[in-house]
Amino acid sequence: MMIDAIEVASGKFIIKIPRGLLYSQHDTWVREASPAVIGITDYFQLLLGDILYVNLPEEGCEINTAEEIGELESVKAVMGIYSPISGRVVEVNSRIKDEPELLNQNPYGEGWLLKVEPRNFEADTANLMNAEEYAKLVEFKIREEQKRIEKQKSIKK
Repeated sequence: MMIDAIEVASGKFIIKIPRGLLYSQHDTWVREASPAVIGITDYFQLLLGDILYVNLPEEGCEINTAEEIGELESVKAVMGIYSPISGRVVEVNSRIKDEPELLNQNPYGEGWLLKVEPRNFEADTANLMNAEEYAKLVEFKIREEQKRIEKQKSIKK
């Protein structure tokens, strides 16, 4: 099945950004549904590399917009996951505990993180980005990372 997505090139990688989702500056996405679905972006999983461990809140927990709701551990780093919306967790994707590679393989599908009953979806999503806006942010982040790498190379010389 083809997904309507924007593609952003980063070296040898192509980052997919599906239309129809809303994105946070913290590289998480939310799909409007009942309940809403939260996940990480293709860019986020690419930054991390192979994800080995996932720590998420339990069902029934209250989460808040832009607050850390869990962690992802990879061979490269441990990074926090920040929620794009506030509400009550009604389901945790139990598959990713045993199969964290789903986050790398399919972050917009089988690799979703949480289902949440939103507290105030419209207010929470007012500051989120559509796919086109998020693609521009990803392009900016890639340029900044390339500058940082070039600067480090010049310091080592």
